[in-house]
Amino acid sequence: MGEQSTNEVLGVAQRSDDVVNFGFVIDNRKCIGCHACTVACKSEHDVPIGVNRTHVKYIEKGTYPDVTREFSVHRCNHCEDSPCTTICPTTALFTREDGIVDFDDDRCIGCKSCMQACPYDALYIDPNKGTAAKCNYCAHRIENSYEPSCVVVCPVEAIISGDLDDPNSSISNYISEHEVTVRKPESGAKPNVFYVETSEDILDPHATERSGEYLWTDQAAGVGHFAKYADSRLGASDTNSMIVQLALEKKARAANPRDRAIIRDVMERLDEQAERPKRSYDQPSKGILWGWEVSAYIVTKAIASGAYLVAMLAMFAGLIDMTDELWWQLIIGSTIFLGITGFLLIKDLDRPERFIYVLLRPNWNSWLVKGAYILGAFGAVLACSGAVIFFDLDRNYLDYLAIAGIPLATLTGIYTAWLFGQASGRNWSKDPYLTLKMLIEMVILGVSSLVFLISSELIYWALASVLIILVCRHAHNTVIQPQLETLH
Repeated sequence: MGEQSTNEVLGVAQRSDDVVNFGFVIDNRKCIGCHACTVACKSEHDVPIGVNRTHVKYIEKGTYPDVTREFSVHRCNHCEDSPCTTICPTTALFTREDGIVDFDDDRCIGCKSCMQACPYDALYIDPNKGTAAKCNYCAHRIENSYEPSCVVVCPVEAIISGDLDDPNSSISNYISEHEVTVRKPESGAKPNVFYVETSEDILDPHATERSGEYLWTDQAAGVGHFAKYADSRLGASDTNSMIVQLALEKKARAANPRDRAIIRDVMERLDEQAERPKRSYDQPSKGILWGWEVSAYIVTKAIASGAYLVAMLAMFAGLIDMTDELWWQLIIGSTIFLGITGFLLIKDLDRPERFIYVLLRPNWNSWLVKGAYILGAFGAVLACSGAVIFFDLDRNYLDYLAIAGIPLATLTGIYTAWLFGQASGRNWSKDPYLTLKMLIEMVILGVSSLVFLISSELIYWALASVLIILVCRHAHNTVIQPQLETLH
């Protein structure tokens, strides 16, 4: 650094406005893919094996002998409009005054919503603590006027840190003197990690396919939350493609002319794929973060709210007579499925003992928090309705409760669509009809559930069962499919 102090390099030396906005520049012209930044980060923060706060991605282009390899350092982008801090229900993730997006282990409940919201796949669940973690710009070092450990250790000075808002800082000068780009600018997150002279192939996660194994690693998937599944994936590798190609070549020599032509066509397609950029090293996939528990909870809360909603609308329309017996069946059934919903939500947490933090330490921007209060309010309507019948109070109270219960039931069924909308790292946020789809699912499940209460015809029961199964399959695909897409 010569005679410059660390504060001068970072751009935080006695500025009058005292406004700081930290960021990184990654110079891909200099990066040699040595992983010194990854190792330094793991050492600095005692990051467990299998997960990384910063990592280096490799891609290879061309065909032998004209082959090139490109490196790119990936990490948290410390976004100005960070979706992870918006969706976090307990403010365990927060943006500091200096622009660093930091996290608090003691507030995290392990819901994994931040991982779904991050467009850059920068977060992970610490397998030892069960809480979310990521690059925090070595905030403890910054506070003591030191640079982040990755910056200090980089042998070619490919990582530049500092105050983006200070025109005299090293990083601001670097950005003004070079053409820079960012990852996924279309996300709207306004990332503060900039890349110098990098190709779209390495920044775009869809430009290269994930293979089974990479250089120097045989762990393809299963880290953090899913670390226990890693061993079952050790057999997956690209050798399958080589075996297929060798088998085709052997078959072609002994095949008739027609089959030979077909085999040649297949081999030509394999050769075409070989010419595409190949991802030769990357961090393991984190797998499916929200599994069957989440898809099941969508169904159970839709049954609880849908049955009540359909029954109340039918009652006000004069289509059904709500006897005390039917009221009890409806209230008990909806309460049971609402209870199952709560159980599934808590079960999916990596720190289930902290679930109460959603109510006690709420981030009101998160639909996880709003949803929890909606579920509680709808449960209160069901409880009060049960009390009216149990204590044989005026039945008009049930009508009054239904007026409040109808919108609460509707919100109970569809609020997850808005939660998914905050998960901007996934395709859920791009589906303009997701709310409508969940409303339709809720009505279908509500009608089907009500059939079991008011009808004794087996044909109606069979039809209702088929509809429930179809909705369950659709809900499962809605949750799982977007999580199969790679984010980096």
